[in-house]
Amino acid sequence: MKQLTLTLSLLLVLFLSSCSDQSNSEITVVSTEEMETLLKLDDVQLIDVRTEKEHQKGHLALSQNIDFNSPTFDEDIKKLNKLKPVILYCQRGGRSAKCAKKLKDAGFVKIYDLKGGFSKWQHHKLDLKLKKTTS
Repeated sequence: MKQLTLTLSLLLVLFLSSCSDQSNSEITVVSTEEMETLLKLDDVQLIDVRTEKEHQKGHLALSQNIDFNSPTFDEDIKKLNKLKPVILYCQRGGRSAKCAKKLKDAGFVKIYDLKGGFSKWQHHKLDLKLKKTTS
C-alpha cells in the first residue's frame, strides 16, 4: 500500500510540475480589434515576420521586421526581451504561427499572433505605414 501511495504521489508531482512549465509561456491568437488594444500598451514588441521586401511595401506602424525565413532568424529573436509581450504578424498567419511556436520554445513568456495577418489588418484599414508609389 505504501508503494502504491508513493508511486501515485510521485506521478502527481510530475504531472503538476509539467503543467506549471507549460503555463509559463503561452500563445494567444488575437483579432484585429484585440490587437489594436494590445498596441496601446507601452511594453509590447511588435514583430513583422515577413520578408524585408514585403515589410517595405507596407507594415503596421512601429513594427520591427524580423524575417522568419532569414538564416539569421534564430539569432535575431535573441535580441528581443523574453519577458515583454511579443505581437507577431505575417501576411496571412502561417509564418507568424510557426514563429510563435519557436518563440514559445525559446522561453518567451507572452506571445500574441494576429489572426489573418497583415491582409486582415489592411482589410480593416487600420494604422499602416505604406510605401508611397511615384507615378
